[in-house]
Amino acid sequence: MSVIVQKFGGTSVANAEKIRIAAARAVKARQAGHDVVVVVSARGHKTDELIDLARSITSTPRPREMDMLLSTGEQESVALLAMAVHELGQEAISLTGAQIGVLTDTTHTKARIVSISTARIREHLAAGAIVIAAGFQGVDAAMNITTLGRGGSDTTATALAAVLDAELCEIYTDVEGVFTTDPRVVSDARKVERISYDEMLELASLGAGVMHSRSIEFAKKYAVNLRVRPSYSDGPGTLIAPQNGTAQPVVTGVAFVRNEALITLIGLPDQPGVMSSLFTALSSARIPVDMVVQNAAAEGLANVSFTVSEEELPAAMEVVSAAARALSAQAVHKTTGLSKVSIVGHGMQMHTGVAARMFQILSDSHMKIHVVTTSEIKISVLIDSDRCNDAILAVHDGFGLNQPTPPLPGCGRPADSGNSVAPASDEVVADIVSRLSSMESILVSDITSDTDQCRISLSNLPDLPEVACTVFAAVAEGGILVDLIVQNTPRAGIASISFTVPAADGPRCLQLLHTVLSSHYPAAVLNSDSEICKLIITGIGLRSHTDVGRRVFRTLAENRINVDMISTSEIKISIVVGSQESARALTALRTEFQIA
Repeated sequence: MSVIVQKFGGTSVANAEKIRIAAARAVKARQAGHDVVVVVSARGHKTDELIDLARSITSTPRPREMDMLLSTGEQESVALLAMAVHELGQEAISLTGAQIGVLTDTTHTKARIVSISTARIREHLAAGAIVIAAGFQGVDAAMNITTLGRGGSDTTATALAAVLDAELCEIYTDVEGVFTTDPRVVSDARKVERISYDEMLELASLGAGVMHSRSIEFAKKYAVNLRVRPSYSDGPGTLIAPQNGTAQPVVTGVAFVRNEALITLIGLPDQPGVMSSLFTALSSARIPVDMVVQNAAAEGLANVSFTVSEEELPAAMEVVSAAARALSAQAVHKTTGLSKVSIVGHGMQMHTGVAARMFQILSDSHMKIHVVTTSEIKISVLIDSDRCNDAILAVHDGFGLNQPTPPLPGCGRPADSGNSVAPASDEVVADIVSRLSSMESILVSDITSDTDQCRISLSNLPDLPEVACTVFAAVAEGGILVDLIVQNTPRAGIASISFTVPAADGPRCLQLLHTVLSSHYPAAVLNSDSEICKLIITGIGLRSHTDVGRRVFRTLAENRINVDMISTSEIKISIVVGSQESARALTALRTEFQIA
């Protein structure tokens, strides 16, 4: 009998009526012939109520006792839901995280799952009962109750679906599904019928609030089909699943993060070990870094910028200031009042002109771009926060995301679409599971290199909204597919842009840009380098796992390999090094992360 996992969030079990509705859904699935496991969050604002109660006792509650306290919210929910199922004439049993067998590490309030024992769940399922499981919680090896932190119930549900080899994991929530952007900002945002893990990971990490990225990490890692569904209707919601072979929209969604701060280190020595020192310091302080950009160095000096949340800025500045002194950086600048707006879509890696279109939209709206980073399926820009909603509306409309079939960018051409990924086989999934010592261990799935790239660098550009639009429109009109893009503004009024294109297109790209720069920006400096290698570190949760960057740059530093460019995303870290270093760099990184 196939297993269905259903997860109900706090708003879906907020009162007796909603608990009865959730129970009816579970019973309906059981009557349809499925074994049913239901994962439940604490009711409504129960967790907030418990936190407030603790704070009324002490301003510094111990993490262990907070976990003991907060875990009671889910225990209340599972008991009530089991009672509601009994009232419908169906057997059910409620289980805490400890009773299920969810074993975690010892990090209170934000524990990670080590393993899950399925014996007890399978025993109750075999007896015909619906298992009602407490989300968000587990126990460590010493039997201390732990909680999983933000998104913990989604993580529990997806993890149970993985270990039980469930046919489907249904996430019931108070929205219709995954939308092209936040409907509260864009009234005609459209529900997406199907989205890939990678697209959802990027959207989740970029601020889309439907699901937390940890649960998507699990889903991708173990090939779990997720369906986000409304708890208040029978709507089909959105399927989150492996990328299939059908045509992909160029842009699937627009995401945003409002309260970003930018830190820029000016005049760092362009030598091996510099990035390792910086990321080691940030990782040791457990400061999650978001957009990371490093342009090509000039005159032996490099500029590096990265973003953190504004609440992390004081701690980050303390760490960075100390690192800057140790590295003899010329200056450290910080900028607040910024927001990140991003487009995500598998189709953009197969069409030229997507970046040009986005920059045109922003330029037409007179929006200053502070930083640009890209991956194969994402373009992110850092803009002023007071223009965030304007940018979201403009980009969503500009790419036609309110239409059932969004149009192509306009100046692009399709490329080879042979990049679709088939669903993982049972053998592949079993192999992944067998190789993991911990369910939530960092998974760097692959490290590859690409030496068929040419880097184009433009410096001394005026920091104007139309600059990036002008540059990339010229490249797109030439039919050249742009890969990695990094834009930074290390000095007031001056911008620099670096990007990579296929090596064969390098000379033609230089000709196009020389013409454009001569007529528009005669003071700009244009350089190129075809002796480069792009290293691509692919995995899950690379941005949230702060130790990944530290290990990457430490490994390169130990092998005396200098870093020329950096761009990051949730699922990829892209680094440009000299082509003569490519083989050594690839071998060292694959050894560090145990990639065969």
